[in-house]
Amino acid sequence: MSRRPVFNQINLVVRDMEAMVAFYEHLGVTFTPTVHPWDRHHRTFAADNVPDGFDIDVDSASFVRHWSEGWPEGLSGPVFGFRMPSAESVDSTYQELLAAGHRGQQPPWDGFMGAHYAVVQDPDGNAVGLMGPIDPERRRIPDPPED
Repeated sequence: MSRRPVFNQINLVVRDMEAMVAFYEHLGVTFTPTVHPWDRHHRTFAADNVPDGFDIDVDSASFVRHWSEGWPEGLSGPVFGFRMPSAESVDSTYQELLAAGHRGQQPPWDGFMGAHYAVVQDPDGNAVGLMGPIDPERRRIPDPPED
């Protein structure tokens, strides 16, 4: 099995969800429907706005800590997501990157999205997510962030 990561996601962490959604809607982007209260914290570009197999999510600064506990307070910006072939490859890649001197932001864990997941920082401090295969039976809805 190859350990080669596949770039397939960008999460954009934002300070003002309403303003960000309005901006992208003015641009012509549509979003998949999101239920209340999650619409204040998480939005996903509709499939017809992105290439097949790619995902762009907009997450509130309060929600990001649900999946990246080390996210710096007050920071906004991108998280570049890579699909990994297995949970084990998430663990080994995370450890190899830390051993090479890179900073971990979220140690590997079994996330609510149904996948083993971790976040590291590249040399410029950009967040890089490592996600194993999603198991739909392990998905769960976390409590929404407190505003």
